[in-house]
Amino acid sequence: MLDGKLRLLGGCACCNQPGGLSRRGFLASAVSAAAVTALTPSNVLAQPAASPPRRIDVHHHMVPPAHAEFLIKKNVPAIKWSVQMSLDDMDKSGIKTALLSQIQPGTWFGDAAESRAMSRVINEYGAKLVQDHPGRFGLFATITPLDVEGSLKEIEYAFDTLKADGLGLLTSYNGKYLGDPSFAPVWEELNRRKAVIYVHPLAANCCENVVPGIPPGSIEYATDTTRTIAHLVFTGTSQKFPDIRWIFSHSGGTLPFLTQRFIQQQKVQKHSFLPNGPMPEFKKFYYELAQGNTKAQLFGLSQIVDSSHMLYGTDFPYRDGAEVNGGIAGWNFTAADLSAINNVTAMKLMPNLKA
Repeated sequence: MLDGKLRLLGGCACCNQPGGLSRRGFLASAVSAAAVTALTPSNVLAQPAASPPRRIDVHHHMVPPAHAEFLIKKNVPAIKWSVQMSLDDMDKSGIKTALLSQIQPGTWFGDAAESRAMSRVINEYGAKLVQDHPGRFGLFATITPLDVEGSLKEIEYAFDTLKADGLGLLTSYNGKYLGDPSFAPVWEELNRRKAVIYVHPLAANCCENVVPGIPPGSIEYATDTTRTIAHLVFTGTSQKFPDIRWIFSHSGGTLPFLTQRFIQQQKVQKHSFLPNGPMPEFKKFYYELAQGNTKAQLFGLSQIVDSSHMLYGTDFPYRDGAEVNGGIAGWNFTAADLSAINNVTAMKLMPNLKA
């Protein structure tokens, strides 16, 4: 239709005469421009081009070659990954910085010395990527709380030498959830440092093949996140170490759908350290939105926390940025909400990051 209107207004405005436009050509050009302006919504003309979101992805896995080989020797297949794969999806998805963390099941297979050595390899590999790609990567360092002495040494090295942004832990270690009292010296040191801890689930020892044909990632991962959150709260661990900033995966797993059960549990157990029930503790935590961004999941999570406690995450390379971007776009977040989720809250938690 626009092309037709322009032809009616005089066709091509160019003039074959040397020296520029003829009077007739000039008039045709002016009228054509006016027609284009009239057919263009005023808000399009008035608005500058939108700037990229510059998201910070707090749930982004790396698979150092040495860790992949280590897992294969343990009969655990490692997912395909490369640095370039990460960068390509980040560029495609509007991600400025990705916080790198280990893949499950981590480094613990019963040998503390072996776990320490592999944790060091993973952490140094991640720190090198941060150095080699300024502004593109951050690091959630790996430790194994079962090995308290090794964990304390690696915390010092990761934060003071490698300048890690936080730790990336798993929901449980050899059947021990994060509220286990044996982990207390580790939490004490991390509380002193006011550390950020990002927590990723795995299949619990109890529950790897409960429903045949349903892999543990489909049910058990989300459930294990809820188990460790509940354990931290109902053992008093999260209250005892209040300066640790916890980030949980996948919109808190099944937590949003079980809060009433936990409220009732406290009414029966009457823990003195939960005078107002468990909800104030749940509200203190942070939750990233990878695989937790359907309307039902976002509605459930929004009953616990507002956008200031939600963070952007992809679960790359298991998922890509397009998935979470679509989920977030389908919810009624305001511009301020999106800003908080995309990068503002992450930068508040980890000031070294810059969007």
